[in-house]
Amino acid sequence: MREGARLRLDYSAQSLWSIDRMIEGIRREGAPDAAVREVLRGFGAYAGEVMARHSGAEWWATGGDHWIRTPDGRLWDPIEEARRCYAGHGSLRLLCRDAVSTGPRR
Repeated sequence: MREGARLRLDYSAQSLWSIDRMIEGIRREGAPDAAVREVLRGFGAYAGEVMARHSGAEWWATGGDHWIRTPDGRLWDPIEEARRCYAGHGSLRLLCRDAVSTGPRR
């Protein structure tokens, strides 16, 4: 995805601005949910990795679902947030900001 879209994905919190804008653009094009499901999953996974790297969090998985668990014990669902973003009700950038503000910064 990064190559085709020419996104600069360097695992910085700032790179999530680009992801949010990319999701908004896909939404405006009116792509059906089924057509973007895997792309949104990838964007959510990328956002989760950004959160993990910047907050000291770790990935948790159970029953096929994946979350980020921050050091304070809270669970975050960046993959679902990517879907919410596509629906016009979420932001990976803001989710990351909230998760990082609860844990140690690196």
